[in-house]
Amino acid sequence: MLKITTAALVAYPLAITLLAGAGSALANDGALTPIEQLGEKIFFDETLSINQNQACASCHDPDVGWTSPNSEINAHGAVFQGSVEGEFGNRKPPSSAYATQSPNFHADYGNRLLGDNKEELTIDPRFVGGNFWDGRATGWKLGNPAADQAQAPFLNPVEQGLPDAACVVYRVCNGGYVGLFNRVWSPKACMITWPSDIEDQCEDIDGAVALSPQDRKKADNAYDRVALSIAAFEGSKASNAFTSRLDAIRASRGEIVFTPEEKMGHDLFELHCASCHAGARGPGDALPLLTDYSFWNLGVPGNPENPVSMSNYKWKDPGLGGFLKSVKGFTRYAKANDGKQKVPTIRNVGLGSC
Repeated sequence: MLKITTAALVAYPLAITLLAGAGSALANDGALTPIEQLGEKIFFDETLSINQNQACASCHDPDVGWTSPNSEINAHGAVFQGSVEGEFGNRKPPSSAYATQSPNFHADYGNRLLGDNKEELTIDPRFVGGNFWDGRATGWKLGNPAADQAQAPFLNPVEQGLPDAACVVYRVCNGGYVGLFNRVWSPKACMITWPSDIEDQCEDIDGAVALSPQDRKKADNAYDRVALSIAAFEGSKASNAFTSRLDAIRASRGEIVFTPEEKMGHDLFELHCASCHAGARGPGDALPLLTDYSFWNLGVPGNPENPVSMSNYKWKDPGLGGFLKSVKGFTRYAKANDGKQKVPTIRNVGLGSC
């Protein structure tokens, strides 16, 4: 159990300043590749919601570390209202920065060797990777957890609320950046015969777009390309800045050093936090991501001001366990993983609006 000392509380704000980016401005468009520029356009497009009032960036704001921008909401219910007034998600938006660094969701059984006895082979695996707090954006569909994740909010009735993936594609293919979409993915990606009443269909939260089988296949393929474009932007230098004070100190070869207070915060972090928020460099001397992408249940109580909890006091967040119940081969591990949430990167924690 983690013991919080007075020294830790004093040093905590100093420690997190080491992990915050040096600046929150987006990279100049000229520094982004065409697919990254396209992903940026989609990420900030409010028309890609049922009431054309909510974008990815509405809940993942670059000015506050790519997460919730409203301090009052963060201090209370913590979850954000969707495109439809009165509809709320049940979890606080995580930072979308560094999301593309996460590996595909998988079970890590450790170093299983020939000759392990039966008892050793029945040890439950450690689950790693994916996106969302419960890991359900696995990367198994598009080969990238960030791309898998990007497809879900558009169609979630308590988030952007569009009734059909085809509505996202229609609005992208008829939006102001369709030329860029065609440049990245070819003009054929948007060659879809749309029904005359598609606008009405896309404004009905219970609706569905009537397409021929051929056009449905084209729309589904284009929707995958929308998600891959968003993931490309989320993997760009605009989102993965690696410009924290900690990075500057490590890159300076001793020319920049910790202040005494920063050194205290760094030492406390290494002692109490680095087990899950790993600070060691990765393979190939890769910059540390300050997460091991595993899942933990720290025993934090439910938020009584969460609107979902207020409407249903019996609701408990199932976390990773809830997802595992739906995965063939992993259901037997669900109960042991109830309430576990993905370890987030804390690179941008000092930019938070709370």
